[in-house]
Amino acid sequence: MRVLLISTYDLGRQPFGIASPAAWLRNAGLDVACLDLSRQPFEAAGAPPGLVAFHLPMHTATRLAVPVLEQVRQTWPDAEVCCYGLYAPLNAAWLRSLGVRHILGAEFEPALAELAAGIASGRTPPPAQAPPRALPRPAFVTPDRSGLPPLSRYASLQVDGERRTAGYTEASRGCKHACRHCPVVPVYSGQFRVVPVDVVVDDVRGQVCAGARHITFGDPDFFNGPGHAMRVVEQVARACPGLTYDVTIKIEHLLRHRRLLPRLRETGCLLVTSAVETFDDEVLYILDKGHTGADVRAALEACRDAGLTLAPTFIPFTPWTTLDGYCDLLAEIDRLGLVDVVAPVQLSLRLLVPEGSLLLARPELRPHLGRFDAARLVYPWRHPDPRVDRCSEAVQRLVGRRLNTPRRAVFAAVWDLAHEQAARSPAARAAQPRRRTDVPYLNEPWYC
Repeated sequence: MRVLLISTYDLGRQPFGIASPAAWLRNAGLDVACLDLSRQPFEAAGAPPGLVAFHLPMHTATRLAVPVLEQVRQTWPDAEVCCYGLYAPLNAAWLRSLGVRHILGAEFEPALAELAAGIASGRTPPPAQAPPRALPRPAFVTPDRSGLPPLSRYASLQVDGERRTAGYTEASRGCKHACRHCPVVPVYSGQFRVVPVDVVVDDVRGQVCAGARHITFGDPDFFNGPGHAMRVVEQVARACPGLTYDVTIKIEHLLRHRRLLPRLRETGCLLVTSAVETFDDEVLYILDKGHTGADVRAALEACRDAGLTLAPTFIPFTPWTTLDGYCDLLAEIDRLGLVDVVAPVQLSLRLLVPEGSLLLARPELRPHLGRFDAARLVYPWRHPDPRVDRCSEAVQRLVGRRLNTPRRAVFAAVWDLAHEQAARSPAARAAQPRRRTDVPYLNEPWYC
């Protein structure tokens, strides 16, 4: 039987969420086809699939899947349809209304392989659903990337005036923390799973053989298990000398494990992404981020001392943001010398409240929240000060028009716009030093 695995969008990366289950399914003797719609057209070539499975790791990917689900139903009306990944269980009722019979969430590979084997044997399986809160512990296998477009067609690392082909892997899944706006939390409920070091190294080595010179570790937090993380990077550095990489680490973990930061740099780490969200301690408390604005400044200093670039991500527009607060956020980015590090899209993002979000339980949010919007897959909210919503829309339009404009120029334009919206005279900007080397960055806009 043929199984078709579909990815609609994965932040410009070769989709790990297809490569990993492909290995499981092929090991079970099934014929697997992979389709990455961010790089390939939808085609009905080949034998009709008995199972079509969509990977839904994020909000954008889920919305993009809607028209493709309809195409699949029209093209292969007899195929079983499954959705898996973080956003599948969060939107289970809505997906079932679109004709999806099988919903799988975290650690989906064993259940997906079992579902496919049942269909292949001629059994009509009952609707599959995400596992209970006690998640399985799968025996991870090395992802199989055959059938996917080459790495050269995906996002790359830009550093020191050159473009480096980038790959992607995961050394762990889930997260021990409970940030209220994060989609990982309602699915993993504080659990995380480590991938064996040899599996990670094999996957990285295979991508290096395919041309990768840089690897993104996509773990929600690389330091959920710091001992495991350091074993991974030590082994990768030995297996692939000269390879660089980037990771995502919480601010509180950067401070708690700051002694490990120099070794990250020595093993090839160029870039650490961290979800700062804001410098406003009141908003950070509502989001339950586990850090303060002062902690962010300390983490920046710790990373700079270790020779690492810390790239903060932000949610600048929330129901608790004021126009003055947004100007203050920009001023702090400017003062801390982060203008070249922060991607312009980060200046425009608005708090996303999907189904299942822990934020729905916060009394601070309820006065601002509307009914669930099934078309947008969010609970829309309005700011009590309409000027903030207008500013948010204006910044989004500005950033969207200037995707290829240098970061400093975009920041300057946002700075002027924000102060105009707040009816404030633009404050004096901090002097931005000339950099001897470029700030490393991946050339794909960061969307949820």
